[in-house]
Amino acid sequence: MGSGKTTVGRELAALIGRPLIDNDDQIRAATGASVADISVTAGVAEMRRLESEALAGALASPVPAVITAAAGVVLDARDRLRLRESFVVWLRAEPATLAGRTRRDPARPLLGSDPLAVLRAMGRQRRSR
Repeated sequence: MGSGKTTVGRELAALIGRPLIDNDDQIRAATGASVADISVTAGVAEMRRLESEALAGALASPVPAVITAAAGVVLDARDRLRLRESFVVWLRAEPATLAGRTRRDPARPLLGSDPLAVLRAMGRQRRSR
């Protein structure tokens, strides 16, 4: 969260002349709701299920594309296997930098009242995968 996936994805797609498939946009198109809204109304498990579904759909595209994968896909073993079949760029930033970028964004309900602590924990969890 806040690493710049969308920004870097757009720039990379333009640079190499490939379409961009944004998992968050896929989910919004399929459900009519944002990922943040889904996490609040349907729960994190449903949000993760939709992220996984979006990743599988994007990877199945017959046209090579730049995919901005939802950040949570690395938590799912099946999604990690799917990603191993692709060229992956992992964007990293210090938790304090991420917290600064996301602190005032209401579309990030998973960060709660202490974004820095949550982002540190997320980083540890994702690195262990």
